[in-house]
Amino acid sequence: MAGIYIHIPFCRQACNYCNFHFSTSLRYKNEFIAALLKELQLQHQNNYLNGAAIDTVYFGGGTPSLLSAEELKSILQTLWQYFTPAATVEMTLEANPDDVTEELLQQWKESGINRLSIGIQSLFDEDLQWMNRAHTAAQAQTVIAKARAAGFEHFTIDLIYGIPGLTDERWQYNMDWALAQGINHISCYALTVEPKTPLDKLIRQHQKQDTDTAQQSRQFLQLMHTMKAAGFEHYEISNFAKPGHRSKHNSSYWQGIPYLGLGPSAHSFNGSSRQWNVSNNQQYIAALEQDQIPFETETLTPTQQLNEYIMTSLRLLEGCNLELVAQQFGADKKQSLVNQSERFVHLQWMQHQNNHLVLTQEGKLFADGIAADLFF
Repeated sequence: MAGIYIHIPFCRQACNYCNFHFSTSLRYKNEFIAALLKELQLQHQNNYLNGAAIDTVYFGGGTPSLLSAEELKSILQTLWQYFTPAATVEMTLEANPDDVTEELLQQWKESGINRLSIGIQSLFDEDLQWMNRAHTAAQAQTVIAKARAAGFEHFTIDLIYGIPGLTDERWQYNMDWALAQGINHISCYALTVEPKTPLDKLIRQHQKQDTDTAQQSRQFLQLMHTMKAAGFEHYEISNFAKPGHRSKHNSSYWQGIPYLGLGPSAHSFNGSSRQWNVSNNQQYIAALEQDQIPFETETLTPTQQLNEYIMTSLRLLEGCNLELVAQQFGADKKQSLVNQSERFVHLQWMQHQNNHLVLTQEGKLFADGIAADLFF
C-alpha cells in the first residue's frame, strides 16, 4: 500500500505564520492544473511506488478548497487512470471554513472525497485576525454542521495553541467546542515563528508580540489532559483521535509507508530515497511543459534510515520498536539506542514498554530534541 499527496499551491490570502509554498495569485491556476495532470502521467512511468496500490489520497496546500469541482474531478480521473486504488481509499481534502458551501460539499462528496481536514485554528475572531486568517469565528462555528448535512462522516479540524493573547481559558473553550461537536479527530499545533515569514518580520519589527514557550508548554499539557479525559488516543505528537479514527494518510508519514508527492514543493518517500519538487509554480509549470519533473532526490544511507525511524517512531503512541531496530539495523544499534536512552528514562521523559521506547507525557514536550540526541 502507498499514499498520494497532491499540493495545491494557492491561497485566498496569506496567513502570517505559514511557511508552506503557496501563491495568493490564481493567475497560473489553469497552467498548474495541466502541469499536475502531466506529472501524474510521468510519475506513473517513473514507477516510484513500484506499482503499489493507493490506499490514501490527500489534497493539501495551500488551499485545495479553492479548486473548482471540475478541476478536482479532472485530477482524480487522471489519478485513477494511472494508479491503482486499493479496495478502500481514504481521500482527504483540506478546506478553510470560508470556502465551504453546501454546493461544494456535495460536489466533493460526488467526486469521491470521503474525509475533510478543516482549518479552524481558533473560535475567536481576535486570534484569527492576529494570524491573518481569511475566515471568521462565525464561519468556523457552522462548518461542521454543514459537512454533516452533506453526508460527511469523517473529518478532522486543526486548532492552534500558544497564540499571544490566547488565555488558557480561551484555549479550553476551543477544545471543549470541538469535543461538543462530536469530532473524532483533532490536530493541534503550537504557533511556530518560522524564519522569513511575515510573522517573523512583524515580531522583529516589534509590531507583533513574540510567542511564549512557557504558555505553549502549559497549553500542550492542557491539551493532552483534555483529550485523554475525552477518550482520545494521542497517537502522534500533534494528532488525537477516537479509537478507530486515526488518519491513515498522516499515519503513513510516521510509519515509513511509501508516498508520492505531486505538485510544486511536494515531497515523496519510498523507504530508501526521498525526492522533492521545486518550490516555484512557474518553474514547475515550465518544466512539465517540456515533459520533465523538476525534482531533486536523495538516496538514504542505512544510518539516515535509522535516524529517520527514530525521529518518526518517537512521535507515535507506540514508540520506537527496539526489536525492529535490531532486525533492520543490527543488534549493536539496538543496544546503543537503549544505552543512549537511559538518561531520558532517568529524567522520566521516556519509558521502556514491551521492547519499545515510548515518550512520557512530559517527554512529548521535548520530542524533537530527544530524537536528535538519539541520532547515530
